[in-house]
Amino acid sequence: MKRYKLLIKYDGEKFYGWQIQKYKRTVQGLIENALSLVFKLKSRVIVHGAGRTDSGVHAYQQVAHFDFLTKLNEKDLKNALNSKLDIDCKIISIKTVDKNFHARFSALKRQYLYQCYIGNSILFRNQSWILNEVKLRCINSLAKEIIGTHDFLSFSKYNPDINNTKCKISESKWIRNNDMVIFSIVSNRFLHHMIRYLVGTMIAVSENRFSKNKFIFLLKNPKKNVRVFKAPPQGLILNKIDYE
Repeated sequence: MKRYKLLIKYDGEKFYGWQIQKYKRTVQGLIENALSLVFKLKSRVIVHGAGRTDSGVHAYQQVAHFDFLTKLNEKDLKNALNSKLDIDCKIISIKTVDKNFHARFSALKRQYLYQCYIGNSILFRNQSWILNEVKLRCINSLAKEIIGTHDFLSFSKYNPDINNTKCKISESKWIRNNDMVIFSIVSNRFLHHMIRYLVGTMIAVSENRFSKNKFIFLLKNPKKNVRVFKAPPQGLILNKIDYE
């Protein structure tokens, strides 16, 4: 039995997220079905992802692994699986890795991007949040507050089964590229909806719908089920996962 590491790119618009769900189209389900079709399997080969992206969220480099024994080399295995996948999900690479590698638990850092498009364009509606304007200096001042280790209970979907809601943020910044304003955040882990709550609330501060002082207060005084703002899913992209 060999362990294979996958790099996967997908457009999340027509997926109900990464995790397999009965009667719903998911990325994990699509790849596991491709494995079944290629090798004519009756039993499931579980594909373990590095993290669960939500419905509508995209990935440039999602990482996953599975254990299987085949005579196909890595290139032919990638091509065989891609032939069974849809146009909105493709495997970038496959390589054999050590059995100690785990797509989720071996990851050290994850980088997400959140794209906001300033103006009105049908070309970017699927991969950005369309806004009239943002105050870049304002949201960057908030982004700097996030750097470091914080308890993000205030900025995540409350889950009573999760005891630890602390994350270590090593990068948090907004960059403007013409009409696209992009938030880049790197952390050792992320909580459910965490980035969307952070982005949504930062934008709300820039639009004078939420105060900067309250944003900082909630960051320093974590509370569950507080009223903050959540950005839509289509602007969020899993960009990179580091293992070294």
